Amino acid sequence: MRTNTRKLALNSILLAMGLLLHQITPALGLPMQPDMALIMLFIIMILNKEDYKICLVAGIVTGIFTAMTTKFPAGQVPNMVDKIITVNLIYMLMYILYKLPFIKNLKNKQQDLIVASVMLPIGTLLSGCVFLLSAQVLVGLPGPFETLFLIAVVPAIVINLLVGLFLFKIVNVSISRGGYQRVNNK
Repeated sequence: MRTNTRKLALNSILLAMGLLLHQITPALGLPMQPDMALIMLFIIMILNKEDYKICLVAGIVTGIFTAMTTKFPAGQVPNMVDKIITVNLIYMLMYILYKLPFIKNLKNKQQDLIVASVMLPIGTLLSGCVFLLSAQVLVGLPGPFETLFLIAVVPAIVINLLVGLFLFKIVNVSISRGGYQRVNNK
Protein backbone atom coordinates (compact mmCIF):
# COMPACT_ATOMS: atom_id res chain seq x y z
CA MET A 1 0.00 0.00 0.00
CA ARG A 2 2.82 2.39 0.82
CA THR A 3 4.36 1.91 -2.64
CA ASN A 4 1.05 2.80 -4.31
CA THR A 5 0.76 5.96 -2.22
CA ARG A 6 4.29 6.99 -3.14
CA LYS A 7 3.66 6.23 -6.80
CA LEU A 8 0.42 8.24 -6.72
CA ALA A 9 2.13 11.17 -5.01
CA LEU A 10 5.07 11.15 -7.45
CA ASN A 11 2.78 10.96 -10.49
CA SER A 12 0.64 13.79 -9.11
CA ILE A 13 3.69 15.99 -8.60
CA LEU A 14 4.93 15.27 -12.11
CA LEU A 15 1.50 16.00 -13.60
CA ALA A 16 1.38 19.29 -11.68
CA MET A 17 4.85 20.17 -12.96
CA GLY A 18 3.69 19.37 -16.49
CA LEU A 19 0.68 21.64 -16.06
CA LEU A 20 2.87 24.46 -14.75
CA LEU A 21 5.40 24.06 -17.56
CA HIS A 22 2.60 23.98 -20.15
CA GLN A 23 1.04 27.11 -18.68
CA ILE A 24 4.23 29.18 -18.65
CA THR A 25 5.64 28.01 -21.99
CA PRO A 26 5.42 30.83 -24.54
CA ALA A 27 3.55 30.23 -27.80
CA LEU A 28 6.59 31.18 -29.92
CA GLY A 29 4.58 33.90 -31.67
CA LEU A 30 2.12 31.35 -33.05
CA PRO A 31 -1.30 30.10 -32.05
CA MET A 32 0.53 26.94 -30.88
CA GLN A 33 3.16 26.17 -28.26
CA PRO A 34 5.56 23.33 -27.50
CA ASP A 35 3.77 20.87 -25.22
CA MET A 36 5.87 20.61 -22.08
CA ALA A 37 3.14 18.62 -20.32
CA LEU A 38 3.81 15.90 -22.89
CA ILE A 39 7.35 15.56 -21.54
CA MET A 40 6.05 14.85 -18.04
CA LEU A 41 3.53 12.38 -19.47
CA PHE A 42 6.35 10.43 -21.12
CA ILE A 43 8.42 10.52 -17.92
CA ILE A 44 5.43 9.15 -15.98
CA MET A 45 5.01 6.44 -18.60
CA ILE A 46 8.65 5.38 -18.25
CA LEU A 47 8.46 5.39 -14.46
CA ASN A 48 5.30 3.24 -14.59
CA LYS A 49 6.18 1.12 -17.61
CA GLU A 50 4.51 -2.02 -16.23
CA ASP A 51 1.22 -0.31 -15.40
CA TYR A 52 -0.89 0.61 -18.43
CA LYS A 53 -3.77 1.95 -16.32
CA ILE A 54 -1.58 4.55 -14.63
CA CYS A 55 -0.20 5.61 -18.02
CA LEU A 56 -3.70 5.92 -19.49
CA VAL A 57 -4.99 7.94 -16.53
CA ALA A 58 -1.93 10.18 -16.73
CA GLY A 59 -2.65 10.71 -20.44
CA ILE A 60 -6.27 11.65 -19.76
CA VAL A 61 -5.29 14.03 -16.95
CA THR A 62 -2.60 15.58 -19.16
CA GLY A 63 -5.22 16.03 -21.88
CA ILE A 64 -7.51 17.82 -19.44
CA PHE A 65 -4.68 20.03 -18.17
CA THR A 66 -3.48 20.96 -21.67
CA ALA A 67 -7.07 21.62 -22.74
CA MET A 68 -7.44 24.04 -19.84
CA THR A 69 -4.22 25.89 -20.68
CA THR A 70 -4.13 25.74 -24.47
CA LYS A 71 -3.32 28.87 -26.44
CA PHE A 72 -4.77 27.38 -29.64
CA PRO A 73 -8.19 28.78 -30.57
CA ALA A 74 -10.84 26.14 -29.66
CA GLY A 75 -8.06 23.64 -28.99
CA GLN A 76 -9.67 21.98 -25.97
CA VAL A 77 -11.17 18.92 -27.69
CA PRO A 78 -8.18 18.38 -30.03
CA ASN A 79 -5.92 18.36 -26.95
CA MET A 80 -8.01 15.64 -25.32
CA VAL A 81 -8.11 13.55 -28.51
CA ASP A 82 -4.39 14.04 -29.02
CA LYS A 83 -3.35 12.89 -25.53
CA ILE A 84 -5.58 9.80 -25.49
CA ILE A 85 -4.34 8.59 -28.88
CA THR A 86 -0.72 9.51 -28.13
CA VAL A 87 -0.58 7.75 -24.75
CA ASN A 88 -1.93 4.52 -26.25
CA LEU A 89 0.37 4.44 -29.28
CA ILE A 90 3.46 5.51 -27.34
CA TYR A 91 2.74 2.93 -24.65
CA MET A 92 2.83 0.26 -27.38
CA LEU A 93 6.10 1.70 -28.71
CA MET A 94 7.56 1.76 -25.20
CA TYR A 95 6.50 -1.83 -24.59
CA ILE A 96 8.20 -2.94 -27.82
CA LEU A 97 11.37 -0.96 -27.05
CA TYR A 98 11.78 -2.53 -23.62
CA LYS A 99 11.46 -6.00 -25.19
CA LEU A 100 14.27 -5.44 -27.70
CA PRO A 101 17.28 -7.65 -26.82
CA PHE A 102 19.91 -4.90 -26.99
CA ILE A 103 17.87 -2.71 -24.64
CA LYS A 104 16.80 -5.56 -22.38
CA ASN A 105 20.43 -6.41 -21.56
CA LEU A 106 21.25 -2.92 -20.25
CA LYS A 107 20.86 -1.61 -16.71
CA ASN A 108 17.49 -0.05 -15.83
CA LYS A 109 18.70 3.57 -15.97
CA GLN A 110 20.38 3.02 -19.33
CA GLN A 111 17.24 1.33 -20.68
CA ASP A 112 15.10 4.23 -19.51
CA LEU A 113 17.40 6.84 -21.07
CA ILE A 114 17.42 5.09 -24.46
CA VAL A 115 13.66 4.61 -24.39
CA ALA A 116 13.17 8.27 -23.40
CA SER A 117 15.47 9.35 -26.26
CA VAL A 118 13.22 7.49 -28.70
CA MET A 119 9.85 8.26 -27.07
CA LEU A 120 10.31 12.03 -26.78
CA PRO A 121 10.77 12.89 -30.48
CA ILE A 122 8.43 10.20 -31.84
CA GLY A 123 5.79 10.98 -29.22
CA THR A 124 6.01 14.71 -29.90
CA LEU A 125 5.74 14.10 -33.65
CA LEU A 126 2.75 11.82 -33.16
CA SER A 127 1.10 14.20 -30.70
CA GLY A 128 1.60 17.21 -32.98
CA CYS A 129 0.21 15.41 -36.02
CA VAL A 130 -2.80 14.04 -34.13
CA PHE A 131 -3.47 17.47 -32.63
CA LEU A 132 -3.29 19.24 -35.99
CA LEU A 133 -5.41 16.61 -37.75
CA SER A 134 -8.07 16.55 -35.05
CA ALA A 135 -8.10 20.37 -34.90
CA GLN A 136 -8.42 20.49 -38.68
CA VAL A 137 -11.42 18.15 -38.60
CA LEU A 138 -13.11 19.55 -35.48
CA VAL A 139 -12.46 23.30 -35.44
CA GLY A 140 -10.31 24.21 -38.44
CA LEU A 141 -6.74 25.38 -38.58
CA PRO A 142 -5.55 29.01 -38.67
CA GLY A 143 -3.30 28.10 -41.63
CA PRO A 144 -2.29 25.24 -43.91
CA PHE A 145 -1.46 21.95 -42.18
CA GLU A 146 2.01 21.74 -43.75
CA THR A 147 2.94 25.25 -42.64
CA LEU A 148 1.76 24.69 -39.06
CA PHE A 149 3.59 21.36 -39.00
CA LEU A 150 6.86 22.97 -40.09
CA ILE A 151 6.68 26.03 -37.87
CA ALA A 152 5.17 24.45 -34.76
CA VAL A 153 5.62 20.67 -34.63
CA VAL A 154 9.18 20.38 -35.94
CA PRO A 155 10.62 22.94 -33.46
CA ALA A 156 8.55 21.29 -30.70
CA ILE A 157 10.21 17.94 -31.48
CA VAL A 158 13.67 19.43 -30.98
CA ILE A 159 12.65 21.42 -27.89
CA ASN A 160 10.87 18.47 -26.26
CA LEU A 161 13.83 16.16 -26.92
CA LEU A 162 16.38 18.51 -25.37
CA VAL A 163 14.24 19.75 -22.48
CA GLY A 164 12.77 16.28 -21.98
CA LEU A 165 16.12 14.56 -21.56
CA PHE A 166 17.20 17.31 -19.16
CA LEU A 167 14.02 16.97 -17.09
CA PHE A 168 14.25 13.17 -17.23
CA LYS A 169 17.72 13.32 -15.70
CA ILE A 170 16.51 15.74 -13.01
CA VAL A 171 13.54 13.51 -12.13
CA ASN A 172 15.78 10.43 -11.95
CA VAL A 173 18.29 12.16 -9.68
CA SER A 174 15.48 13.49 -7.47
CA ILE A 175 13.86 10.06 -7.24
CA SER A 176 17.10 8.29 -6.36
CA ARG A 177 18.07 10.91 -3.76
CA GLY A 178 14.58 10.86 -2.31
CA GLY A 179 14.79 7.13 -1.65
CA TYR A 180 11.95 6.26 -4.03
CA GLN A 181 12.46 2.83 -5.54
CA ARG A 182 10.48 1.58 -8.47
CA VAL A 183 8.92 -1.80 -8.04
CA ASN A 184 8.94 -4.01 -11.10
CA ASN A 185 5.71 -5.96 -11.40
CA LYS A 186 7.28 -8.82 -13.36
